[in-house]
Amino acid sequence: MADPSPRPVAALRAEVLSHAPLNAEYRHLVLRAGAPASGARPGQFFQLLCPAPPGEAPFLRRPMSLYGADPAGDTVEFLYKVTGAGTRGLATLAAGEALDILGPLGHGFSLDPAWRSVVAVGRGAGLATLAPIARAARAAGIGVTAVLSARRPELVVSEDLFRAEGARVITVTDQEGTSGPAHVERLLRGLVAEGAADAFLTCGSARLLRVQQRLGREFGIPGQVALEQQMACGLGMCFCCVRDFNEDGGIVHKRVCWDGPVFDMREAVA
Repeated sequence: MADPSPRPVAALRAEVLSHAPLNAEYRHLVLRAGAPASGARPGQFFQLLCPAPPGEAPFLRRPMSLYGADPAGDTVEFLYKVTGAGTRGLATLAAGEALDILGPLGHGFSLDPAWRSVVAVGRGAGLATLAPIARAARAAGIGVTAVLSARRPELVVSEDLFRAEGARVITVTDQEGTSGPAHVERLLRGLVAEGAADAFLTCGSARLLRVQQRLGREFGIPGQVALEQQMACGLGMCFCCVRDFNEDGGIVHKRVCWDGPVFDMREAVA
């Protein structure tokens, strides 16, 4: 299951240390924020008060999943794509400027000490959400195989990060015709046969989630999924992010920001 323990939360004024394009779509933002932000766990998120771009006025904070956290360096990192007014404003920030952040929020991934090897399966922005698992798993002595999916090879993010932490990386893309669920299922079945899949950890694709749910039922493999959902408050008060979940044979409603964003893979309705 996802990490159930409560975590300290704070509103902080963070300093931009670096901010640069990672590829044609994604930007990498590194902040000096200190505790408790720098102690965020994989799968948690922050609410960012993005500056207003010219002629626009974003009303709400922007939820952003954690890309990296370093308590020793007092830093947090985010990887994002410019998609609306909030992220257009965020893209204007330069090194030395300040950003108001609230977090860390939600329940993150939980690594069972009994696991020897896990499979992280992500696509698109989900690759950023899964990235912190690489360091956490290595620290726990757990091996990782990362299956990273994107539209084109140059849009695969987090590959270098996973490799630097000793993970085996398999990339699949639409352009190369390797990202379809049938092909990914064959890859995952191979990892199961190798004994390299004590658990599935996933984010970013409903189709690939369904594949992992099916394999989980077939082989008795547990899993966790970080869900992406529109949010407003990020604190569980507004009920903007409610989704359906399977629980004890029935459908229940849960708030992604408060009860998640990481959930038991078996409960998610994909």
